[in-house]
Amino acid sequence: MWLIFAFGSALFAGITAILSKIGIKKTDSNLATAIRTIIILIFSWLMVLVAGSQTTITTISNKTLVFLILSGLATGASWLCYFKALQLGDVNKVTPIDKSSTVLTMILALIILGEAITITKLIGMIGIAIGTYMMITKKNVEEKKVGGNKWLIYASLSALFASLTAILGKIGIQRIESNLGTAIRTIVVLIMAWIVVFVSRKQGEIKNIDKRSLVFICFSGITTGLSWLCYYRALQDGQASIVVPIDKLSIVITVVFSYFLLNEKLTKKSFTGLILIVAGTLTLLV
Repeated sequence: MWLIFAFGSALFAGITAILSKIGIKKTDSNLATAIRTIIILIFSWLMVLVAGSQTTITTISNKTLVFLILSGLATGASWLCYFKALQLGDVNKVTPIDKSSTVLTMILALIILGEAITITKLIGMIGIAIGTYMMITKKNVEEKKVGGNKWLIYASLSALFASLTAILGKIGIQRIESNLGTAIRTIVVLIMAWIVVFVSRKQGEIKNIDKRSLVFICFSGITTGLSWLCYYRALQDGQASIVVPIDKLSIVITVVFSYFLLNEKLTKKSFTGLILIVAGTLTLLV
């Protein structure tokens, strides 16, 4: 069952990237992230009420709570970097780097969680790493005029924090209902996101957000919430080194939608890289 949730997470995560890209074209990325998190918070707590897990809040141990908070902080940092990268760079370039967190997550899962890396997994990791490199060609980086190569830095940081999120989240939800764990983490992300908004003094720009952008930002919040609920449900029962790679298959959905909706096309080299990433990811499931 956890495999189904993992693939559901990939589906909604892929859609989220496109909706977010459209929503932040004319909106500050940090402000958009803060607004999205409000939607996710409401959605996640509704799921908690539906599951009836709110009654178990008092039984949460201090250790679990600490790891949930740390996971929330890592998630917030990953989001802020990811959506800043999306605002500065093409979806087809930012997403592969973000998804490369799979490799780092598996390494951390080995060191921290004791999840073994087999020969098959190692081959998959190499495929993902090579594929990611091929999708980020030198030519594409140089051609990006807006923001220079800053998007590359933000995307790399997003991948790093995403890896920490997976490991910390895995530890944090071992003894708690997954929906409740997601909801608690979202509170941390919300606080962090709005602190960044107020520190950067972007809160006054809310009134300038056009309706179209606001709609896409809100819908991206809903799809993110769905992705999260599926992801942490899968992570609760499955191995982090397997769940995370499946979740990263969302890159296929993102690339397809970006082609039709954003007119972002892949070069032959980038397409080959995409195939390697998918092949490497599927290899991890063998």
